[in-house]
Amino acid sequence: MRRRKFLALIAASAAVAPSIALPQTNRMPRIGILMLGTPSPALFLQQFGEALRELGYVEGKTVALELRNAEGSPARLPSLARELVALDVDVIVAFQTPAVVGAKAATATVPIVMCPAQEPVQMGFVASFARPGGNITGVTTATADTAAKNLDLIREALPAVRHIGVLGNPGDPFHKPFLESVEAASRKLGFRVKTILTSGDQLEPAFAALVKEQVEAVLIQPSLPRELAGATALKHHLPLFAPSAEFAVAGALMAYSADPASVYREAATFTDKILKGRKPADLPVQLATRFLLVINLKTANALGLTLPPTLLVRADTVIE
Repeated sequence: MRRRKFLALIAASAAVAPSIALPQTNRMPRIGILMLGTPSPALFLQQFGEALRELGYVEGKTVALELRNAEGSPARLPSLARELVALDVDVIVAFQTPAVVGAKAATATVPIVMCPAQEPVQMGFVASFARPGGNITGVTTATADTAAKNLDLIREALPAVRHIGVLGNPGDPFHKPFLESVEAASRKLGFRVKTILTSGDQLEPAFAALVKEQVEAVLIQPSLPRELAGATALKHHLPLFAPSAEFAVAGALMAYSADPASVYREAATFTDKILKGRKPADLPVQLATRFLLVINLKTANALGLTLPPTLLVRADTVIE
């Protein structure tokens, strides 16, 4: 997404934002924003931008923004991150795990804010949550755990289902712990699992392959394209679940995940602290604490499914 599009999301309100107290300097601080591009970063950009404004930042007056979008190509992320480093940005905000990997490959000195990253200790981003120890900190959402919770939802919503499909994204290094968590939870729940690794542009053949395997529901890794996945699942008459609330908004049947808006806004808080002089090594990683259950009743009706009333009552959001 180009810088102009990002500015459009915050321009209306930014003009009246209060000024913030920054250290006296002749140089305007710069925030680099690094994105894979799939799934869509629109909500991230909106919420991050609004949170920056509420913290008192005005683009072009108190802060400069530099956006880099890999347009769905993980291989481009390190070079785009190097571009941001060459621009002498004060901090890089990396949207999702692949972008954190790209930023980490580009610099060991420029502060990096994860927004979010999964399994940051296992992935080697930080030494620990309490003491990150390097140039990376930020937010994580325990997606591996919420993926397992989504399997519980499949069992509750569709008690007759025994065979599930799982779509992993090999372009996202998090796919290994994601699949390990899903496989362990599936064994406990008695599901048979068919796993397919697929890129965003191969979702149609991936879903077609799952239909041939006669799976009855699908769990998808949230770094794959949301709208395309939702539409393709519906086309093949497969209930789609995801550990990302944004997937249910985009057409999946159901999702249980960290509240994305709160995660994106928390990243702005980390950015603010770093711009004011705090070091990433001294800022503990924040584990998301607010979680949402989102049910898309429109999708349920299109699939001819009747969901348990007890499940609908528990939902934070029901899309009708």
